[in-house]
Amino acid sequence: MKAPDRITGFAEFVLDHLVQRDIGSFDLLGHSMGGMIVQEMMTLAPESIQRLVLYGTASTGNLPGRFETFETSRRRVTTDGVVASARRISATWFLEYDRSAQFDNCARLAEESSPQALMAALDAIESWDQTKNLSQINNPTLVVWGEADRTYRWPNIEKLWTTIPDASLAVLPGCSHAAHMEKPELFNAVVNDFLQ
Repeated sequence: MKAPDRITGFAEFVLDHLVQRDIGSFDLLGHSMGGMIVQEMMTLAPESIQRLVLYGTASTGNLPGRFETFETSRRRVTTDGVVASARRISATWFLEYDRSAQFDNCARLAEESSPQALMAALDAIESWDQTKNLSQINNPTLVVWGEADRTYRWPNIEKLWTTIPDASLAVLPGCSHAAHMEKPELFNAVVNDFLQ
């Protein structure tokens, strides 16, 4: 199956599967690109979504200060291959890079991507912008961020927190983009408290 190259395509794919399973109402948690997908789902099916957790994400794929440009990522996928690129990008998700105890588990999952899927994901992220719709999100929303995230910087997080009406914010100290793996107890406690 060919991966979509737009965030809307991913959102429609997930919504179709939920409809097929007769799941009509749900909470959503989206991390990174997944956070973009759940924002798009909110636009497409707002009546189905109860609560929203936006974790380490942004309202746009225009990410100034990202650990490298999208063009560099594309070039390195082509020159270095999927495995090397997956490991290099996954390392940026952790405070201690590839020295993190959780790095290998994350990298192994990323290594399973096809070249087409990896390039499509980069295209989907870079071309996406949902900023104009943030103020229309009226569902209870929690924004979660690891304070040392190298991809989604504070201005991205602040935009979500201050533009979505009544959004709550949780900044997790001592972790990067994969806070759920670096500090799972803290991450789970914050999310569970919000969902309950």
